[in-house]
Amino acid sequence: MTGTTSPSPRPGATGSRPLQGAVPHTRPRWVTVTVLVAVVAVVAFVVLHLAGGGMRGHG
Repeated sequence: MTGTTSPSPRPGATGSRPLQGAVPHTRPRWVTVTVLVAVVAVVAFVVLHLAGGGMRGHG
């Protein structure tokens, strides 16, 4: 080893980009859909409870 090259952290990486830059990262579609469904459910829960609706009194 001459020390002039470093092993790539992932296949296909050239190492020519600076480390300060944001590396583009794409999530799988199922992660995006799951997060979106969770956010919608939480927002609906909060809105319904702030409006006084949804299982009045829980009992």
